[in-house]
Amino acid sequence: MNTPTPLHDADTLAFYDREAGVYAARTRGEPVRLRAFLEQLRPRAAILELGCGGGQDAELMSAAGFEVTPTDGSAGLAAQAQARLGRPVRVMRFEELEDVSAYDGVWANACLLHVPEGGLADVLARVHRALRPGGRFYAGFKSGDGGDRDSLGRYYNFPSEERLRAAYASAGAWEPLEVTTGQGGGFDGVQRTWLHVLAVKG
Repeated sequence: MNTPTPLHDADTLAFYDREAGVYAARTRGEPVRLRAFLEQLRPRAAILELGCGGGQDAELMSAAGFEVTPTDGSAGLAAQAQARLGRPVRVMRFEELEDVSAYDGVWANACLLHVPEGGLADVLARVHRALRPGGRFYAGFKSGDGGDRDSLGRYYNFPSEERLRAAYASAGAWEPLEVTTGQGGGFDGVQRTWLHVLAVKG
């Protein structure tokens, strides 16, 4: 009997539970990509946020009038976001996403990069199913040549653009699917090449 590919990494979630307070309080730059994402959605659109962290993005989206559902796989981070937002934040791992045609947008900033590489297409398919036709989906990944851990013990799938496009293609129809690159850091202080993916459900 084949063992299903895990869709989350337990050690990575444990890290975020331990470091939730420090992680949620970190200084962040201007959310340029988030603002551009929101500009393409209708007013009061329904948005699912995966990996909401400390709740900063959900706070901005809510203030802009969108119907946001913030979630995080880490109970510690969900608690931090809940304190910031003043409303419940669901603790949800990627394999628990079962919604069908429920959202106009999915915002997954720097979270799907922790999905074990063998399970990424499954998670992307779940996102595709959760979106309404024409729904927009953003996710950011750290580029590389395959799964590995950083100096803090967190797992990353580190995909190449080619492998990332293949995972999206196997998850469903997207039209268009745009991948842009940029340089950026992270909680570990290491500068890397990022792959920013904006996809529209076909």
